[in-house]
Amino acid sequence: MTRTAARPARRPLTHGAVTCPRPVPGAALRLFLFHHAGGSHLLYRDWEHEFPADWEVCFLDAPGRGRLSDTPLIDSSDELVAFFARELQPWTERPFAFFGHSMGSLVAYELTRRLAAEGRSLPVWLGVSACGTSPRPALGTTTPTARHLLTDGELREWLRSVGGTPDAVLNDDATWRHFGPMFRNDFALVDTWRPAADAPPLRTPVSAFGGDADPVVGRERLAAWAGRTQRFLGLNMFDGGHFYLAHHRRPVARRITAAVAAARRTAREHLV
Repeated sequence: MTRTAARPARRPLTHGAVTCPRPVPGAALRLFLFHHAGGSHLLYRDWEHEFPADWEVCFLDAPGRGRLSDTPLIDSSDELVAFFARELQPWTERPFAFFGHSMGSLVAYELTRRLAAEGRSLPVWLGVSACGTSPRPALGTTTPTARHLLTDGELREWLRSVGGTPDAVLNDDATWRHFGPMFRNDFALVDTWRPAADAPPLRTPVSAFGGDADPVVGRERLAAWAGRTQRFLGLNMFDGGHFYLAHHRRPVARRITAAVAAARRTAREHLV
């Protein structure tokens, strides 16, 4: 009996801001994952294994991190959205979906709006995680609202209270000197973002995700995404704080898969 030789694994593909750890020729869908403030695509390390085999999962890096570490940081949401619009243009020739965590949600939402305004192909689904639809409320009575205006000590303590940042980054002064400007840059982007008051609801279906003990974004602000879309697919809550998804990768991926399937099913029904 002759054993069929196993197919060699395809090598990861990287191009500009996009890292595709598992290329899938003829993929039924591309899922683009947007990272949080101060982070990189490493937030989603190994997530490609949690999705259907015919999906191509793509991680994105904003300038200044990952393979783009030599590229200047961008502290304007409009400029960052324009950057990703250019980077993703060659990748949107097949059905695709967006999922963003924290700052990544804001970017994915504004990118969807930009694609609609330009008459380009839209994501079949948008997932927003740990992000509200309005500017973040004040940190408290003794500190400024804008995190990028905090002192280094205040910012490090705030990051420590939220979780998700390695102690090695927060406790070592030399390491902080490298990563601190990135956090400050990204928080400037998030904290100065103002949603367009007259923005029409998205045609793209939206699902919201969050941690039930998140000190940054509560259930009410997550649920408010229902007002930003013509079709809200619901709120998905998990145990944990702002970085709940680090402990719930598989169930989050299953909810994403189910939501994308529901969105695509409805789209097909509307074509009949």
